[in-house]
Amino acid sequence: MGIEMGQGKERATLEEIRIRVGHALQRHPLCRNVQFDIMSVPRTARGGNWTISLHSVEPAALWEASDIIADIQAAYDLHAQELYSAA
Repeated sequence: MGIEMGQGKERATLEEIRIRVGHALQRHPLCRNVQFDIMSVPRTARGGNWTISLHSVEPAALWEASDIIADIQAAYDLHAQELYSAA
C-alpha cells in the first residue's frame, strides 16, 4: 500500500522546500527580509504535510509573502522519507 500524493504535487525534501521558499521570497522586493521556518506536520484535510512559520514580516509584505507561500504549498508535497527522518 503506497502513500498517495495529493493533487499531482511534486515531492520535495524539507531542504528543497526551504530553498524554493527562500528564493521565491528574495525575488519580491517587499519580502527580501522575511525570515521563516518550515516544519513537517501530519497531512491536513487540504492535503498538505508541511507548514511554514513567517517571522519579521513587514505589514506591507504580509499579503505578498502569504501568496508566495500558498503557491509553493500548492505545488510541493513533503517526501514521505523526510517525514520519518524529521520525527
